[in-house]
Amino acid sequence: MLIITLLLNLFVLGLKAFVGVATGSLSLLADALHSLTDSANNILGLIASRFSSPMPDRDHPYGHQKFEAVGALGIAAFLGIACFEILQGVIERLMGTGKPIRISAGELWLLLLVLGVNIFVTYYERHEGQRVGSPILIADAQHTMSDVWVTISVLAGLISVWAFNWQWMDVALSFPVALLVFSSGWSVLKQNLPSLVDEMAIAPEAIYEVAMQVPGVLNCHDIASRGVVGRQAFIEMHLIVEARDVLTAHEITEEVEARLAEKYSPVRVMIHVEPPTYKSDQISYGSQVEN
Repeated sequence: MLIITLLLNLFVLGLKAFVGVATGSLSLLADALHSLTDSANNILGLIASRFSSPMPDRDHPYGHQKFEAVGALGIAAFLGIACFEILQGVIERLMGTGKPIRISAGELWLLLLVLGVNIFVTYYERHEGQRVGSPILIADAQHTMSDVWVTISVLAGLISVWAFNWQWMDVALSFPVALLVFSSGWSVLKQNLPSLVDEMAIAPEAIYEVAMQVPGVLNCHDIASRGVVGRQAFIEMHLIVEARDVLTAHEITEEVEARLAEKYSPVRVMIHVEPPTYKSDQISYGSQVEN
């Protein structure tokens, strides 16, 4: 399913880029970049399903999920640079140094074909997403629908250039579309940056509450978490348990791990067990247990 939508999105992207370069339309080139975000979402989905496995191996003991984040950063960087180039072209047009747009009826028909493919992809993804119960496909269909409205706006502007030679319409449309592309790049960056910088995945207070409900747990402190909840999270903690032997301590920690896995799966938990005489009120780094 992702491969089909990726090929269709690449077809749309290629046609927009071709007509945009041929005509010199900045708004259409910006729209092509906006379509690139659709293809990027499909590519990231394929990376996630093929390469970003949470399963560890010898060289990647914490799994491979950051491959997806690294790819997202590359896409965000490309969108940012391309958006800057579009805005630079807008400034040149406003200063009167840019080349005017020359568009033919045949190129407009190509854009109508692009619009038709975009509409087909939107309804196809939505139908398949509802059929298989995939929130990812449904969300991607909604994003593609936004691309449809952008393409309609750009097409209307280019028709006015073709019919009335309103060159200013291309500049007027290219600026908001470029900002939309920048927003898409920023959204991709914001979604993936936390996993690269090991930002907290789960509030330590929430982990503390789960652990303290297990019989035999006296205290839980130095809690840390990273990763992405629902995709793969990692939890580390120190646990003070009321146990006279290693077997009992092990059973208590197993129960803590089971309850955390039930709530935050998939999750890997690392627990350091400490004796009942140990004292600490440091629930996490920079926070304390409230009495």
